[in-house]
Amino acid sequence: MPIELPPLPYAAGALEPHISAATVSLHHDGHHRAYVEEANRLLGGSGLEDLPLEDIVRRARGRLAEQAAQAWSHGFYWACLSPRGGGDPDGRLAELLARQYGDVGRFREEFNRMALGLFGSGWVWLVQRPDDSPGIVATRGGATPLTGADRPLLACDVWEHAYYLDRQNARAAYLDAFWKVVDWTAVASRLR
Repeated sequence: MPIELPPLPYAAGALEPHISAATVSLHHDGHHRAYVEEANRLLGGSGLEDLPLEDIVRRARGRLAEQAAQAWSHGFYWACLSPRGGGDPDGRLAELLARQYGDVGRFREEFNRMALGLFGSGWVWLVQRPDDSPGIVATRGGATPLTGADRPLLACDVWEHAYYLDRQNARAAYLDAFWKVVDWTAVASRLR
């Protein structure tokens, strides 16, 4: 079965003023679509055609693995954001972050530090480790924690196409905007 481009879970302009409709449209309809189309092109004859996208990401190698991972990561990223997002997490997620980082503010500082320190393109993830503790992972290019033991909870795309139209090369300003649209309810729902 072909990989499909998932629709956005909100209108392209719903994240404004934090992330513009132009950025969301270019990012989803351009970049995300291109990853899906290329993954589908490479999927033929791979023996993985009948698998769900997550399994393709886990089993593919080479260029197919890269393109499938980018297709999956982008779908996951859109599901991490909401026009009603922002603020701070609560409940069990907040407790886990406070236990690991001291408080939610320190978690954000560490996440931002890793995002700003990632040279070039990639992703920064909040993950849940096999021992249930939270962790922050930076991955280069299209790599994703989906291929390892960690459970992805939150993704931040730090490829320049995620923010260049709105903020040029100001990744820190993009991160400030990102936190204002994070859907903490969705993030918390992914906990084991």
